[in-house]
Amino acid sequence: MPKIAEIEYTPNPNAVKFLLKESIAKGFPKNFPSAEVSASDPLAKSLFEVGHVLSIYMQDKWITVTKDDHTTWTDLLPKLAAPIRSFQVSDTPVDAPPSRVASDLYDPNDPILQKVQAVLNETILPALASDGGGLEVVGRHEKQILIRYQGACGTCPSSLTGTLAAIENLIHQKIDPELTVVSV
Repeated sequence: MPKIAEIEYTPNPNAVKFLLKESIAKGFPKNFPSAEVSASDPLAKSLFEVGHVLSIYMQDKWITVTKDDHTTWTDLLPKLAAPIRSFQVSDTPVDAPPSRVASDLYDPNDPILQKVQAVLNETILPALASDGGGLEVVGRHEKQILIRYQGACGTCPSSLTGTLAAIENLIHQKIDPELTVVSV
């Protein structure tokens, strides 16, 4: 049973991050942007069943839950804590592939995308993870890098402005000043 070490509020007022004492997403993040895609994961499915949950993002020893506007954290947190505490970690599929949205624009051999991913892995992703979020590189169209925010970042207003500008500035400095970054 995962024990909840702490609950952190994120910069997104509709997302909280449950810090756990043991890993529940081994090796890669797991993103569940809706209840429909959570059927294969017992913990994600049980969290969506609580109600008012818009998305779930799991990474190693934490879970970010994003809620709708029709409830308060005071009402929702105890209801979310119960399935987390009762979940058996052995139920977690450890060999599932990372969830990458299929895209004709993503080529894992594209040298520009490889450089972008390396820069993101080194600097941006750790910062987003500390706030309960992440992002996925969806692909490239000419000079546009397409990304998709996950977890707390998915619905956070600052991710669509300040964070996006910071990512683009970093890519300009380290890779190519003509690249633009677009959130999809």
